[in-house]
Amino acid sequence: MTAAFCVHCGKPPAEGDHGRCARLRAAVDPPRYCPECARRMVVQVTPTGWSARCSRHGERSSRAEAFPRASAPEGSSFNAVSPTD
Repeated sequence: MTAAFCVHCGKPPAEGDHGRCARLRAAVDPPRYCPECARRMVVQVTPTGWSARCSRHGERSSRAEAFPRASAPEGSSFNAVSPTD
């Protein structure tokens, strides 16, 4: 069955460019297979995002995909948690 309307913009599939819609779908739809070894991953979807774990290559998450981890500048407390928190 073909969808009558796009789930992101509400327009019929034949109307307009749905490239942006496909990118949005990719942003919220978690990967099911590890991109490094093609093993099926354990996926958990929550209201705030998703996480996917490969038995060989570890965990990925929507947070990590959207915001790649940056290196902290030397001597900074970027992403650090103090022991008093």
